[in-house]
Amino acid sequence: MEKIRRGQIDYFLMVIIILLFGVGIAVLFSASYFHAEKLGKNPQYFFNKQIVWLVLGGFLAYLISRAPLDLIRRSIPVVLVSAFFISLLPFVPGLGKSINGARRWIFFFDYSFQPSEYVKLALILYLASILDKKEKKLNDPLNSLLPPLIIVSLFVVVIFLQNDLSTAAFVFFIAVSMFYIAKIRLMYFIYVATVVLPIGIIIMFTKTYWVEKIMAFLDPASNSQGTGYQIIVSRISLTSGGMWGKGMGMGVQKKYLPEASSDFIFSVVGEELGFIGLFFIIVLFALFGMRGFGIARNSKEGFPFFLAFGITSCILVQALLNMFVVAGLIPTTGIPLPFFSHGGSSIVITLLMCGILLGLSRRNGAAEGALRG
Repeated sequence: MEKIRRGQIDYFLMVIIILLFGVGIAVLFSASYFHAEKLGKNPQYFFNKQIVWLVLGGFLAYLISRAPLDLIRRSIPVVLVSAFFISLLPFVPGLGKSINGARRWIFFFDYSFQPSEYVKLALILYLASILDKKEKKLNDPLNSLLPPLIIVSLFVVVIFLQNDLSTAAFVFFIAVSMFYIAKIRLMYFIYVATVVLPIGIIIMFTKTYWVEKIMAFLDPASNSQGTGYQIIVSRISLTSGGMWGKGMGMGVQKKYLPEASSDFIFSVVGEELGFIGLFFIIVLFALFGMRGFGIARNSKEGFPFFLAFGITSCILVQALLNMFVVAGLIPTTGIPLPFFSHGGSSIVITLLMCGILLGLSRRNGAAEGALRG
């Protein structure tokens, strides 16, 4: 027990996380002050709110990084049930309200919270636990695979009813990737795909909003004053910085780019920090992935393995999707860039995930020390 307590966290991973948040908060201030002034707010309005969430999330991340893994696992039923009920709150009048046709947020005072961010963490915890418990029975789909698939589908439907198709699809994808890494037979994925893909395509093309997104992706100039506007301005901003960028705070396109401080903040990086800045951030995310998947690989048990894999995949895939949107490689999704985009729920949940990952690294180091001892 003494050697287990002496386990050290992955300090290299901690430095990567601090660098990502440090660069992120600096870019956020630059990307958001103009929008804050347009709203009649203090130029530091979004920056100050982000600092509040960073402090809160950092404190929670520290606590969860020190928490015993057994305690985290025992709390999963409470986390899962609370995530389900919280995900219903946007439909409650007075707590949630419709913005651009979507009911994705809970509002309290001057702050908001997006329950689907909490759902991501809850489902990763749940799937890590259930896949570990059923590891030797995964060839019995009725008893081992169907229950978690029903739970995942329930959350996906709730998020979809909030008119958030992108996040619903993302949550389902992360769940499928965790099933895949558990070495479930390929035929089961084929069965699910034959049901899910046709339904997804039908839903996508019966939603006018998504049809417009796809058309804008294929030909942004066809609706340059509507859905194609973001894509056009984003590409200009992303590429106008050249090799070295115009300098922090010197970007121009953020004045015209909707969601410059959230969904399209990566394009602000391109204009102000240039190719070098973009490359630096991509390298940081790549290093984060290497350390995160390394923690999963070095885990001695199923639960920490699945947990580290799910958390690392969630953060990395979000980052890739956001970058692809900004570069115009896929239709706009509304998925934020982890560590960078404005939003309290995204920041807090990302920090909690990082806290769990650092805690798992300490556990791995402690186990290795115990073996050497």
